[in-house]
Amino acid sequence: MTLAVVHSISLPPGQYGGDAVQRLFTNRLDTAAHPYYAQLEGLRVSAHFFVRRGGAVLQFVSCDRRAWHAGTSTWNGRDNCNDWSIGIELEGLDGEAFAPAQYRSLVRVLRAIARHYAIAEVVGHEHIAPQRKADPGARFDWRCLARAFGRSGPRVMVP
Repeated sequence: MTLAVVHSISLPPGQYGGDAVQRLFTNRLDTAAHPYYAQLEGLRVSAHFFVRRGGAVLQFVSCDRRAWHAGTSTWNGRDNCNDWSIGIELEGLDGEAFAPAQYRSLVRVLRAIARHYAIAEVVGHEHIAPQRKADPGARFDWRCLARAFGRSGPRVMVP
C-alpha cells in the first residue's frame, strides 16, 4: 500500500451519528430504512477506516487487505487504486467543514499506517476519480494535514 485516500460520507447525507455507515460498510444496511438508501440497494463498498465527527475511529478492513472504497480510479497513471491504497472515510459531507477532532484522528491514523506501509501520498477521492466524486470536498483543509506531516511524512495533496 503506497497511497492513502481520504473520503467523506454520511448516511443519509448530512445526518451524523447512528450506525448506517457501519451497516453499509459491513453489507448490512437495510435499504428500506430510509428513502435515500433505496439507491444503495446491492452496493458493496468498504473502507479501511471511518472517522466520526468526534474523532472516534472504526476499522472495517485490515490494511493488509483490499477495501472497495475507490471504484474506478487512477492516480499518477496507475489504475485500480483499491489494489494499492488505504481508504479513510470521514463522517461528513463534501461542501461542509470537518471537525478538529477528525483532523487529529486522521493524522494519528495516517502516522500509524505510515509506520507499517510505504505510504508515499495522501489524496482525496476527488483526485483519483474527478469525474465521479467530489469528496472530501472544498472545505477539507489539505494545508492543515500537510502541516501535520511537514517534510517527514507522506506527500499530501494540497490544491
